[in-house]
Amino acid sequence: MLKLFCKFALVLGLCLGVSVAMAEGIVVSKAETRLVDDAYEMQADFKITLPVSVAEALKHGVVLNFVSELTITRSRWYWLDTAVVQNEQTTKLSYNALTRQYRISRGTLFQGFNNLDSALRVLGHQSAPSIPVAALNSSDGYVVRFIKGETRYTAFAQMRLDISQLPKPLQVSALTNSEWNLESERHSWAVQADGEEGGKP
Repeated sequence: MLKLFCKFALVLGLCLGVSVAMAEGIVVSKAETRLVDDAYEMQADFKITLPVSVAEALKHGVVLNFVSELTITRSRWYWLDTAVVQNEQTTKLSYNALTRQYRISRGTLFQGFNNLDSALRVLGHQSAPSIPVAALNSSDGYVVRFIKGETRYTAFAQMRLDISQLPKPLQVSALTNSEWNLESERHSWAVQADGEEGGKP
């Protein structure tokens, strides 16, 4: 009976370990394009869960740079798909030991948070500048206009932790430590050039 209990405890421990590992990282929870006032708005929400070692490094003064990419491509029957819109931005996440606040900054804009979860929630919301309808409806000549009905637009959203921006000594260990390999899948969805909404609920 004791042996059976030990085996059960071991299996349970392994399952919990797998669950924790699966919970860490970056995943796309929502992504969409929306037509508003003759322009497309493109945004994505990423759920970010930091491994313990990364969260500890952050709390000890390491600044984390997250790079997000929001892209729309247009299909071309005669060649590879071409990028119509490509937006990439870096968001910094840091911790101030004096104020005991987490801080995210994009360019010259920054915001403070009392806890890590709140900071990660705001950091995970990424959006691109408004895209004029004409950018998707424009053509590349007679042939493209002729087959306009066959043109397909696809949007992509992805986020990753930029290891190259870490302090040099940490970069080396981060390259061999899977916990620092934080990168979401390259999520894709169809975009309707006629103004219909698309994305992942």
